[in-house]
Amino acid sequence: MAKLKITQVRSKNGSTQRQIANLRSLGIRKIHQTVEVEKTPVTEGQLAKIRHLVEVEEC
Repeated sequence: MAKLKITQVRSKNGSTQRQIANLRSLGIRKIHQTVEVEKTPVTEGQLAKIRHLVEVEEC
């Protein structure tokens, strides 16, 4: 399965609790932190909710 590199590029201040929870569940805690996750339908759904906060690239 493909992997995704996710980097937080914008602050979570002012975000909803749901968006903050999505960041936490992906393992992102602070700005400019990068994590690698498997590309699954669940992950893609989470990214759809926080697309404006993160930058995504396939590896």
